Amino acid sequence: MKTPTQYKQIDYQERETIALGIETGLGMRAIARMLGRPASAISREIERNSGGSGYSCRYAQQRCERRRRQGRPAPKLIAGNALFEATTALLRQHWSPQQIASHLAKLHPTEAAKRVSHETIYNVIYAQPRGELRKELVACLRMARAKRWPRSKGEDRRGQIADLLSIHVRPPEIEDRQFPGHWEGDLIKGALNVSAVGTLVERTTRLLMLVKLPHPHPASAAHVLQAFTDKLIGIALPMRKTLTYDRGREMAYHRELTAATGMAVYFCDPHSPWQRGTNENTNGLVRQYLPKGTDLSGYTQEQLDAIADEMNNRPRQTLGWASPLEVYGQWLAKLEQPDALIQ
Repeated sequence: MKTPTQYKQIDYQERETIALGIETGLGMRAIARMLGRPASAISREIERNSGGSGYSCRYAQQRCERRRRQGRPAPKLIAGNALFEATTALLRQHWSPQQIASHLAKLHPTEAAKRVSHETIYNVIYAQPRGELRKELVACLRMARAKRWPRSKGEDRRGQIADLLSIHVRPPEIEDRQFPGHWEGDLIKGALNVSAVGTLVERTTRLLMLVKLPHPHPASAAHVLQAFTDKLIGIALPMRKTLTYDRGREMAYHRELTAATGMAVYFCDPHSPWQRGTNENTNGLVRQYLPKGTDLSGYTQEQLDAIADEMNNRPRQTLGWASPLEVYGQWLAKLEQPDALIQ
């Protein structure tokens, strides 16, 4: 059975050993034993890379590198060629690399030389030498970062939450919005991330609750547990079934929240805000009242309730132009608990 060394390509240090062995009169088998390689590999190396004056380690290395360069296909995107110019023209129109790649594949389905993958476009942009062209191309991207983020971001750097329930084991009726009582939660941050307000949105009715968090350290797990518990236990029991949250460390006490409210807590995948799409969309609407960059610690719970009431009384297209409060009330009536409105 061949060892990994026997499969490994001969490097410059081994070529020095081969040259020294030939100079001292050693045979191929003796040189092969010194390097732990088959004699056929040494014979092939000498035959391929010898020059007119015999075998030289430096000359052999140069021949090897030349063959490697010539054996690689020429890059598709090189500054100045037609494909590069077509790609950069679309980038300057603020097309994303994915859109460009799909567009070129649609235009040239049978001509591989005239299309390119979005990963290649990203690589070429960030491989440009520092200068105006690189700066311009990076600025064309929607997320104009100075460096490319890795495609796999790895584990969540905020730390792991113990005993979490993944969103992938959440019952399917929650995804289908067949029945109310399933909530999504999040925090919106104020200026410099030193203040925050909790948001809770019911998936079926789109009803919103805003939660006042203590100051300072509003996003601590203990503060979020207490504030969310106080708000959620005011909901009628049939409308209090599950909560879906992201991987934020503020939900580290999710087991205590379940014990206090009876609501199972499910967690989204890392970096996947679309798995709480209702909450994310509602957070954008809340920002009309609580703009980014403002200090949220000065809002009282009464003021936050007034904002939530105003939003809950606005008609929503997704509800057939009914308001969230109307739909929520209808579901309460069906459950024969007309006195169980949100406190």
